[in-house]
Amino acid sequence: MPRITRRKEHWKQRPDDHDYPAAEDYLSLIGPPDEAKSLARGLRTAPIVHRKAKDLLRASALPLLAPDNFHVAKDLKKVADGRLLSPVLCVRGMLRAHVPLIVADGYHRICASYHLDEDASIPCRIVDLKKA
Repeated sequence: MPRITRRKEHWKQRPDDHDYPAAEDYLSLIGPPDEAKSLARGLRTAPIVHRKAKDLLRASALPLLAPDNFHVAKDLKKVADGRLLSPVLCVRGMLRAHVPLIVADGYHRICASYHLDEDASIPCRIVDLKKA
């Protein structure tokens, strides 16, 4: 297992351009393509908010990936090298319908950040599922 560098991660001001098509591609696997396109379009203009790594994982019901996961390790190396991480893209779940938060892009970055500090504040763009 790789050694986890306890350096604090730093984040870019806005997501990378290639994150939006990746988010749309993922969302098109779990919903209709037109809804995925609408959500991805909304993510481009949603304001940046900050949420804790542990809360993003809990709200999404996704498991924490190990630090030796290939993509998590890549993000941990970026942090160790002082490179900036891209904010994550999420679709807010629906509490009454028991629909968890959808991490459309950035799951590995959330896990990497959690391994460094579970209380880390992660910049996110979040859109509501019902507004698509």
